[in-house]
Amino acid sequence: GIPGEMRTEADVKRDIFERTVFTKAQPGRNVTLTIDERIQFVAERALKNAVEVNKCTTGSIVVMNPQTGEILAMTSYPTFDPNERPEPGEDMKPRLNLAVSAPFEPGSVFKVITIAAALETTNITPKTVIACGNGRMTLFKRVIRDVHAYPALSVEDVLAKSSNIGAINIGLRVGNQRLWEYVRKFGFGSKTGVLMPAEDSGWLRHWQKWHPAAIGSIAMGHEIITTTLQLARAASVVANGGMLVKPRVVLKATKIHPPEPGEPQREEVEQIEAAEPPVRVIKPETAITLRRMMERVVLEGTGKTARINGYTSGGKTGSAQIYDPVARAYTHKYNASFMGFAPVNNPKLVVVVTLNGASRYGGVVAAPVFSEVAGAALRLMDVPRDLPDAPPSELKKDDPPMSDLSLAELSMPITPEEIVDAPLVGPGLPPEMLALGPKVPNFRGKTKRQVIEESSALGVAVQIAGVGIARRQEPRPGSVLRPGERVKVQFAR
Repeated sequence: GIPGEMRTEADVKRDIFERTVFTKAQPGRNVTLTIDERIQFVAERALKNAVEVNKCTTGSIVVMNPQTGEILAMTSYPTFDPNERPEPGEDMKPRLNLAVSAPFEPGSVFKVITIAAALETTNITPKTVIACGNGRMTLFKRVIRDVHAYPALSVEDVLAKSSNIGAINIGLRVGNQRLWEYVRKFGFGSKTGVLMPAEDSGWLRHWQKWHPAAIGSIAMGHEIITTTLQLARAASVVANGGMLVKPRVVLKATKIHPPEPGEPQREEVEQIEAAEPPVRVIKPETAITLRRMMERVVLEGTGKTARINGYTSGGKTGSAQIYDPVARAYTHKYNASFMGFAPVNNPKLVVVVTLNGASRYGGVVAAPVFSEVAGAALRLMDVPRDLPDAPPSELKKDDPPMSDLSLAELSMPITPEEIVDAPLVGPGLPPEMLALGPKVPNFRGKTKRQVIEESSALGVAVQIAGVGIARRQEPRPGSVLRPGERVKVQFAR
């Protein structure tokens, strides 16, 4: 509220005999948050335990309603006592809300965005087989290796097994510009607009400033920085059927008007942070397909420890190596994360867990935290179970977890100099890159309808000019398309 101003006159016994009011006091407002204190307690307890047990430096959790964007819990660790003023020279990191103020490279959780872009813009399906090079790939003279060697995997297995080479080849099929456009559509590189202080927007280069190998790095979550809240917003797109919602933490504010003589007290409800209309990002059928693919991550892939007793769940693990600017090298410490939702058919919540400075993978340290927080939240919200209860021995598998480590050797450290000096993607790509693109078919002599049908089936972008029969095309038939390049087809009678 706002204090008023009044002058009083009193006698020697302090009895007031005259009052003069210059300004009336303005009453304040009772603010109602979207935070559920029960879920908040569970999230704080689980995060504290995970950071301490796994000897991480920091961590954060966001629990969100994917339909409305309401934040049900948000916490970071370490914490601080707000009653104690900071001492001179004190580390201020514990006083930050790390979920919105501490950006990081997300790693393999970002493969969900890469595959979403591929499902929307190419002829790729979950069953499409992607070459994985027996665990070895050369990209711009850099040799890339998967932890597990696979000759080829279906797209759904690329996600379940978190194959880096598979994700890179999918990213190459999408192309620089289209991948960048979908990354932006999912909300990365911009603030969410939540009413929280010191929100960081993250960072993403424009596709025209990507260096030649950048598409390989971004396809698996390097050379982009984001926050835990941005990941929760992106996961909500998959969970709610393809819509980008605005996260919000303030539900309403109630202004209380003091009663006038002979009148009752009056309350006025104000919308401080009103819900904004969601924006369509991907088609509903794409979102449903991604949900099923992310469920396989939990059932068969890198996220087995994310299973929830009594509920179906889907998600994606991630482990991104942390760059040491002093040593100018990537370390063996990770940003370990898990983003997921439950139940699969009708997700009621999204949970994103981030543990920074972990020495093990996201499937080992972050996925169990998701299971604990999401399971407790679903029970507290009285969400009906969609699975029978299973004993712990069946719920948690004992086989070694798969690696979800994204490859730091392919990425370049994000520095202010690189933002300015990053080379443009253009002609003159080396043979290593060209050999990975699709081959150009022969369109000459075909009708416009035949060209469109054949190019759509092959996932080749075309640029059409003129009418009649295809007479000329560029590039020539049999050549290999560069990422993002289109085939120009000239028609004439």
